[in-house]
Amino acid sequence: MTQLNEFSSGTELASYVTSSGVLSRSWNTISSSTIPSNKGQRLSWKVHSEEDSDFIIIVFEAKSSQVKTDLVSSLELKKQNKLHFEFLCTRKSPEFQVNKDACHLFYENLQRLDDLKSHITSSTRLIVTGQGLGGSVAILFTLSLLDRTLTGKNRPLCITFGLPLIGDTNLQKAMSRSTTWNSCFLQVVSHKDPLLRPFDPQATHYMPFGTFLFCSDESSTCFENPESILKILKVLASIQGNQGFQSADYGNIVEKLYRKSIYKDVLPRGVDMNGYSTLQASISLQLSALGLTPQVQQQQHNIDIDNLVSTMETLEKKFNYQKRATFDPTKKLNSEKVNMVQLEWFKKDSRNKNIGYYDRYKNMLSTNMFSTSELDVINYRKNLTNYWEKMVEAAELKPQKEGAQFRTRWLFAGTNYRRMVEPLEIANYYYSNEEYKKFGKSYLENRPKHYKQLEEWLKEGIGAAAAASNSTSISTKNVESILNFDSCFWAHVEEALISCKVVKDVKANVLKKEEEKKKLHDFEDYVYGLLKNSEVSSDIFLRDSSYMTWWNEYEKIDGAVSHSKLGRFMSNADNYNVKYVKGTYNFN
Repeated sequence: MTQLNEFSSGTELASYVTSSGVLSRSWNTISSSTIPSNKGQRLSWKVHSEEDSDFIIIVFEAKSSQVKTDLVSSLELKKQNKLHFEFLCTRKSPEFQVNKDACHLFYENLQRLDDLKSHITSSTRLIVTGQGLGGSVAILFTLSLLDRTLTGKNRPLCITFGLPLIGDTNLQKAMSRSTTWNSCFLQVVSHKDPLLRPFDPQATHYMPFGTFLFCSDESSTCFENPESILKILKVLASIQGNQGFQSADYGNIVEKLYRKSIYKDVLPRGVDMNGYSTLQASISLQLSALGLTPQVQQQQHNIDIDNLVSTMETLEKKFNYQKRATFDPTKKLNSEKVNMVQLEWFKKDSRNKNIGYYDRYKNMLSTNMFSTSELDVINYRKNLTNYWEKMVEAAELKPQKEGAQFRTRWLFAGTNYRRMVEPLEIANYYYSNEEYKKFGKSYLENRPKHYKQLEEWLKEGIGAAAAASNSTSISTKNVESILNFDSCFWAHVEEALISCKVVKDVKANVLKKEEEKKKLHDFEDYVYGLLKNSEVSSDIFLRDSSYMTWWNEYEKIDGAVSHSKLGRFMSNADNYNVKYVKGTYNFN
């Protein structure tokens, strides 16, 4: 197998960023004394519209330059009815934490910041920026804009200078699940920044997100992997600890980097890359851009550069693997459509053989006899189930607003899958599942989570797709071809068959029999309600179907049917074979 050559493109990305001019624009606005400031509570902000440009730059400046590391929970904010960042929560991760000082500054000035946001439209090309604690507020302000689903080239770009790590691992995960959101943040950090010295990223719950541009006086490099960013922050902080306090002159750094980006870097002195892989070589170049070379090691900073390169290589490989392995529903949907088509063919072929596809599949499992094409059906079911389990998990991990849009987009396909495949899952449960044979628990007690979640999304009635998919106004002339609306229909049938056995068992006690009779009467009402709304396929009335088996057993139970509505319907075969199919039976 050919060895995959991996490469870290951080220096190329840094060159692109520094040559684009956005850093110069941002810093010039920050340092400008001619742009009027809006004064708030312990916070001020400048709004600058550039001449001959459609950019608007908003700068946040905090009176205090000290950045404390205390965090506040989103649950605590929710209790205070502060819901601006609630959309970042997910169903699986309902809580995250953000920097307490930055959050207080944001909410102390909320009314005026909301007024500021009202002037930002989808056509606004916006840069939000700030240094230190002001940068932290800039991040929160940008986050609050993301809930407005600004798209395309007009998404806000947040550029911060200093070290404004804003939240914990849960916030980072929420951001990383949306590449669109994550790409809105660029954080510039100098190797001389004094904020590095008191800040130990390993001793806190902070986790970075977005892209970090690390820069020295002469060069720069970018990292996107949160773990790699933390590693670099720790190394730089250790150097600051040895060197003492130094002030980072971002204006000078930005200007030098802009000029340097117009010509090509050469290999720094003292960097030997013999024997390095492509990934190791590119990481070494990134570290040398920050002055982290073997010469630093010789200056007694206690940094093992070779070990650092090796550690960074491991982190980058892990990060690259996770990106490649990330489940992408869109890319796989077409292949899953092929599996669905095959199951639809199986359903149609089964009816041509005068047997419903549920019972045909059940008979295959119970007799353990399969043709080649029937073995393929088992694989189609497994492939589809694997796909939708991952899809539902991916949707559950998305931030709430994006997750809702995601679910709406996939609701129709997910509903069709559930109604087509879950009956096969039910058959597999009752006739192949050793746990069921041993413990006898119903399918409904052990129903797989992703089916329940897909059904819940439909019940939530998200968008027009949900209404169309759940409509009960379907033409009754289509009942031969429809899928049962309740994908658990056959599980109820199997349980009704079990109830019949218990009622007929002479050894069963009276109370147990009465309990099972009650279940049978409830099942009667359930079936009649489905029939009345044309929500079950006429396949259930095929001669050897499990439903007809149940009905034949149920009729034998003394006094079970009497004059029930379902009993009258089932008393004449024309009612279900002709009138139900044509929609002419008078349900009342």
